[in-house]
Amino acid sequence: MKIEVLGTGCAKCKGLEKNVRQAVKELGIDAEIVKVDSIMEIMERGVMMTPALCIDGETVAVGRVLSVEEIKGLLRG
Repeated sequence: MKIEVLGTGCAKCKGLEKNVRQAVKELGIDAEIVKVDSIMEIMERGVMMTPALCIDGETVAVGRVLSVEEIKGLLRG
């Protein structure tokens, strides 16, 4: 599983990344977590508001910091 956190480094982006890492840890899953901070790459994906969360190439959240529980729900499918 590949999880990408899209954001330029603001406090909300860092908060989302922290919550993603916590959710992965709590679920005990094997996932690659990647921070995408290139504004050009973020825009190429059609994301106009950060932070955004992508799981296996699919954008699942835009413009808000998801809680650890919300992320766990998305990761469980």
